[in-house]
Amino acid sequence: MSFVYDIPTKVFFGEGQIENLGAQLSVYGSRVLLVYGGGSIKKTGVYDKIVAQIKGAGLELYELSGIEPNPKVESVRRGIEICKKNKIDVCLAAGGGSAMDASKFIAAGACSDEDIWTIVSKKIPVTKALPIVTVLTISATGSEMDPTAVLSNMQTNEKSPMSSPLFFPKASFCDPTFTYSVGANQTACGSADILSHLMEVYFNRNQNLFMLDRCMEGMMKTVIKYAPLAMHEPDNYEARANLMWTSSWAINGFTSGCNKAPWSCHPVEHQLSAYYDITHGLGLAIVTPRWMRYVLANDDEQGTRAQKFYEFAVNVFGIDPSTGKNQAAEMAVEKVEEFFYSKLGLKKSLSEIGIGREHFSDMAKKAAECGGGDCVNGWQKLYAADIEKIYEACLN
Repeated sequence: MSFVYDIPTKVFFGEGQIENLGAQLSVYGSRVLLVYGGGSIKKTGVYDKIVAQIKGAGLELYELSGIEPNPKVESVRRGIEICKKNKIDVCLAAGGGSAMDASKFIAAGACSDEDIWTIVSKKIPVTKALPIVTVLTISATGSEMDPTAVLSNMQTNEKSPMSSPLFFPKASFCDPTFTYSVGANQTACGSADILSHLMEVYFNRNQNLFMLDRCMEGMMKTVIKYAPLAMHEPDNYEARANLMWTSSWAINGFTSGCNKAPWSCHPVEHQLSAYYDITHGLGLAIVTPRWMRYVLANDDEQGTRAQKFYEFAVNVFGIDPSTGKNQAAEMAVEKVEEFFYSKLGLKKSLSEIGIGREHFSDMAKKAAECGGGDCVNGWQKLYAADIEKIYEACLN
């Protein structure tokens, strides 16, 4: 159970913290590449605040806009080209996980002669990268405080994660007011993503992580309480602040230090995004309850998984502790479905979003191989045949 815990990201949290951006960027150089998506930061005024800070600090601004919701390798290559041509000193990501993930790959590619997809697909260690700073505008992926990024190649239908200590942002600016403009559906998808990050660690083979389990349960309860409130009251600072801070701590390494088991639902969902370019959080909301039912149906003789679901039901959803273990386990899955589909209003099946079974076999095989072997070696080993059954269950 030994581990190393090191988060080198300096977080500026709260309203008005953007006023520190110019000084923080100046630490890393004078040429800044601003990376963002479809332009929502311009509509909300965040862009103007960022530019004012960059100009006020006497820095040179370069821009890369149009980063996709699932960042594409082509966009990252454009960013790398800008960095090399203009001798960029620091990458500044403004937006959600897509802009931040793209910036991480751009930062690595700018310091390498290898093509970025070669680095990702062959898992070439990143030994040098430009410093990264982020301005968060949606609570979801936690990329503002973690060392991981995900890149999509739609030509090969691949979506690959990669981690490096150099992917930790040097500084992240987390102002809950910057998320007021996030719509109800995006808030719902982001909240599903946060919850999934916690579940992937909570449901694991290590059964004696009492302190971390209680922390994760508290964070899950936070998402369950505040996500619907943020959807109905978009400018509720308390709700937005709680979701934002939970998104960072759900995946910054704090909860996962003692859990070495690979995640299960993320590699299964990544194939849906790779083939159909769907919103990651929505895919997780569809996959997760089916995965829960599948692993519960294949429990061991001791009922180890049912026991964990029982704790989840009692401690997160307030199910009566006197409820039988197996019944509580089933109720836990039902509560997750109710939260995703009724309270958050997310689509509940692949059929509802126009996805059929035509690629299930290939997707299942790729998902099973994502860890370098023939299965996802998580809470329950998932071979291609298992994953295909989970996809089938997601149809309706």
